[in-house]
Formats: sequence, C-alpha cells, structure tokens
Amino acid sequence: MPYVTISTVRGILDAAQKKALLDRVTDLLVEIEGQGNADFRRNVWVRIEEQDPSHWSLGGMQPTAEIIAGTFGTIGADGLRIARQKA
Repeated sequence: MPYVTISTVRGILDAAQKKALLDRVTDLLVEIEGQGNADFRRNVWVRIEEQDPSHWSLGGMQPTAEIIAGTFGTIGADGLRIARQKA
C-alpha cells in the first residue's frame, strides 16, 4: 500500500492542477507497482502538502506570495488560477 507525499509551496498549484497531479500519480502507481491491476487503485494514498512560502528557500532566496503570483499567476477564491493579462 503506497503512501506518496508531495511537498510544495502554497500558491503554486491551483485546484485543477492538484487534481491532475493526484490522478496522474495514482495512475502511475497503479501501472508500475500495481502492475496495471485496476483494483490496486483503492490502496494508493497520495497527499499534497503545502507550506507557506516563508518555510522554503531556493538558492538562499525565500519566495513571497508576490513572487509566486508574479511567476505563476493568482489563484481565485474558487481555487482556480486567474488568467494573467498579456502585455
């Protein structure tokens, strides 16, 4: 029974991306560990763990909500990414 935890910075993935990630990781585990047996799916646990940007560092730089929004776009109240305006 596999348990997979994906750690990421809060604000990078929107709800649709999280669902796609959960589905695809599950599919991959069914294909590889479960050898394609569809019944294996009910044994697969996948968790996305999000932490505040202040809990992360990349090359000594801590991302901020503003940096994340500027890079990936803003997530709306519905949990989905708001399309960025093109210049």
